[in-house]
Amino acid sequence: MRLKKRFVFGLIACVSVVIVVAQQPPPPRVHTVTKKQKLNLVPANSRSDQAHRVSVEIEGSQRVIRSNGIPKHKTGSFPNAGNPNRIREQDHVYKIPADPQAADQTTPIQGEFGVAINGVPFDPGAGEFFDGEPGWQYEPLSGAIALGIDVSHAHVQPNGKYHYHGLPTGLLDSVKLDPNKHSPLIGWAADGFPIYAVYGYEESKDDGSAIKALRSSYQLKQGNRPGGNAPDGEYDGTFVRDYEFVAGSGDLDECNGRHTITPEFPNGIYAYFLTEQWPVIPRVWRGTPSNDFQHHGAMNPRNRVAGIQGQPPRNRDRMSQRPIGPDRFGPPGFGRSDEPGQFGGPPRPGQILPNFMKQSLRLDAEQEASIEQLQKLVDEKLREILTPQQMQRFNRMGPGSDRLPPDGRPPF
Repeated sequence: MRLKKRFVFGLIACVSVVIVVAQQPPPPRVHTVTKKQKLNLVPANSRSDQAHRVSVEIEGSQRVIRSNGIPKHKTGSFPNAGNPNRIREQDHVYKIPADPQAADQTTPIQGEFGVAINGVPFDPGAGEFFDGEPGWQYEPLSGAIALGIDVSHAHVQPNGKYHYHGLPTGLLDSVKLDPNKHSPLIGWAADGFPIYAVYGYEESKDDGSAIKALRSSYQLKQGNRPGGNAPDGEYDGTFVRDYEFVAGSGDLDECNGRHTITPEFPNGIYAYFLTEQWPVIPRVWRGTPSNDFQHHGAMNPRNRVAGIQGQPPRNRDRMSQRPIGPDRFGPPGFGRSDEPGQFGGPPRPGQILPNFMKQSLRLDAEQEASIEQLQKLVDEKLREILTPQQMQRFNRMGPGSDRLPPDGRPPF
């Protein structure tokens, strides 16, 4: 009987490991390109046969956006030469503060920045990195890497999620963006503040002032990149780290936003703006972002620092090539989770359900307790079944390991 129980629990543990690993996204891709190219956009000549659905409701203290991620406007054809993925319906549920507040410190983006009024997420980063020193993430709108981006500056993740990397042209056409009028509301950021596009009042607190295209305060760095194990060549916008914030050089702050009055908020509010210059979609939050947007690691308090650090995230537009080991992701505390298995981050070895899946399943308290009890049993049985040496090696195979095995493949 004891042997049978050990076999059952051992089987559960092994199956759980296989399931968890299978659920993880493919690794980022690495490249050696160091110069930007012309961005060739895919024409918008396709319309999904799936109906567009989105709703925005106030529930208590939260604004809840639900959508299937299918835009109402036409898109490029997917798959295409630069993107092998097909648009599929999603189950987006975003809960943000209905009364957002600025935080004591800003927070660099670690997932989707926000969601458009049509339910399509704003996700400006991409899982494309330089094959060398960590932290050199490619800017997807630089054209350096062909990503199959359409004229709405969007493309598709492997799970079928259509998302915007830049100005959502199709959406802006539908809301009739006018250079002679303040931009209408086009979306909501993860911290609850509204998002507008390009045009605002010249005087932020005077709705009678002229309308202008607001400019970002980010500039290309001067000179050349470090070279060596880092990319060489001049700072030309190929990489996110080619840019720096220069206070006062534009109309907006480091979060690509400002305190202003808008048509929807005549008494004033902090608002983000998509701009025609980099970063286009903001990369830093002014308030505290909702975890519903954190698709590659839990928010860590040490991440709450100002500015763009340029460390790679763990879960972006990943289309497999050579995998990058965990040691390639820069220091702990930026764009990754220090504790394996946190929401959106890699699960620890033997974890039955990673936290991002628990969040998605919306388990009740009783189910959470049952899963926790089962996890304890699995952990105990693993320690009984494996020798101390095997257990040590098993633990090293998890996301906390320093590097991949010599053959470059994941350990499972």
